[in-house]
Amino acid sequence: MTTLTQDKIEKILSTVIDAHTGKDLLSSENVKNITIDDEIVNVELLLKYPAINYHEELKGLVEESLSKAGINYSNISIKSKIASYAVQGGVKALPGVKNIIAVASGKGGVGKSTTAVNLALSLQSEGARVALLDADIYGPSQPRMLGAKDLRPQESEGGNMKPVIAHGLQSMSIGFLVDESSPMVWRGPMVTQALEQLLKNTEWDNVDYMIVDLPPGTGDTQLTLSQKIPVSGAVIVTTPQDIALIDAQKGLAMFEKVNIPILGIIENMSIHICSNCNHAEEIFGHGGGERMASDSNTNFLGALPLQLDIRTDVDDGNPSVAKDPESKVSMMYQEIARKVAATLSLQSETVGAFPKITIE
Repeated sequence: MTTLTQDKIEKILSTVIDAHTGKDLLSSENVKNITIDDEIVNVELLLKYPAINYHEELKGLVEESLSKAGINYSNISIKSKIASYAVQGGVKALPGVKNIIAVASGKGGVGKSTTAVNLALSLQSEGARVALLDADIYGPSQPRMLGAKDLRPQESEGGNMKPVIAHGLQSMSIGFLVDESSPMVWRGPMVTQALEQLLKNTEWDNVDYMIVDLPPGTGDTQLTLSQKIPVSGAVIVTTPQDIALIDAQKGLAMFEKVNIPILGIIENMSIHICSNCNHAEEIFGHGGGERMASDSNTNFLGALPLQLDIRTDVDDGNPSVAKDPESKVSMMYQEIARKVAATLSLQSETVGAFPKITIE
């Protein structure tokens, strides 16, 4: 048998591609340690994003690659370490929060809030500490979706608010502070001030990812987010319908103008599955989100079906990923969440977040 060396093991690991980053384990600096005890190879991997539900699959890929090289005895351990990633220049970090991910849509009715809450729950199921901020001051929906509409934030010792805990998520919304039936008849400056207070006057506790459920469009809230809140990246939710895609493109262009990276596009309601006969029908068209991602040179994170129980689950305050984490649709959300976090992990970390100025 050929003598086993660290260089040989590294060469083998350089052929193993992470399905979520699209890069090999060696060049991605995921190989933390390699030891060789007689004929047993021990490999410690350290991913830069949470992926508990992907560990077994990745372990199998590594073992298969080692086996093809004649190495039949190995121990593979996988852990994750989540860093803080760069944000817009000149914006201060938010205490207690490593990364903020905005979930946006160009228009209402595309399922953005449902996607946001299931994305947050999916990141949590992968092993991350997650918060959910409902940034829709006029139409907050997360308190009901989380089954927490009757809960109120408690005051902390420092005089700030403690986030409401629902399904394990740290959450905050104007909907926790006012009656569900009360309209918010506020002008733009009041809305932006309320958003800043919800974000900065809440004592967030060691959050890896904060998902921000934005209102639809490109208005005051989005502008405040881009100018005053440290955002690591944005996710655009659309349907395949042409009208939705036009507005989604505007949202994408807005984030590009304010230098917030686009992590990818999610196509929601891509196909309708009949709850009685399981017949599949593309009600809103086919492949619009994927085409938009290709045209914009950004990631296509995945497609989600138009399915009755996705809607009834959030109406009941028990989102799909919380209700049945092993269901087919929950696994779709989890796969998308891993792609979002993995894409973010490819960005620069917090150090060096400010632009380099070159004088010629």
